[in-house]
Amino acid sequence: METKLLFALRKVRAISDYQFGQSITDILFENENEINFEFSKNTGKIKHVYDKDKLILNLRPTNGFFTLSLFSAVKIIKSIPPLKLRAIVMNEISEFIRKGRNVFCKHVIDIDDSLRPSDEIIVVNQENEILAIGKLLIPVPYVRSFKTGIAIKVRKGTAKSKL
Repeated sequence: METKLLFALRKVRAISDYQFGQSITDILFENENEINFEFSKNTGKIKHVYDKDKLILNLRPTNGFFTLSLFSAVKIIKSIPPLKLRAIVMNEISEFIRKGRNVFCKHVIDIDDSLRPSDEIIVVNQENEILAIGKLLIPVPYVRSFKTGIAIKVRKGTAKSKL
């Protein structure tokens, strides 16, 4: 690997360690030789991280953190036991969430206590099937206690994607 790619790999692993934890970083970057990057044409900074040809992470230029892709969410769910980076919602609303609708507090059955507002989150149903990926909007204690309001802003549902 050339120096620019080694530096980029070290950088994205460091950001991922900080944002998700080392165990999830190890899962996402298990095949370091297969990791590819897409750089911005204007700034030369990292935009997207791929595992072979599958998108695993996008780097948000506004805050320097990653957004998960559905592919990386599937990898995480298969490797990490429930609740890590997850919110479990009622089975009755699974189809709405799959279509990309936001998750309301009253529909959340359980959620990872270590998450903070603006953290990436994977939405699953009671059978641990992935429904969507998104961003947590309010603190976890409020998600548990509120009966109204949006808890998770869904970025992408699984309805239109091929997992």
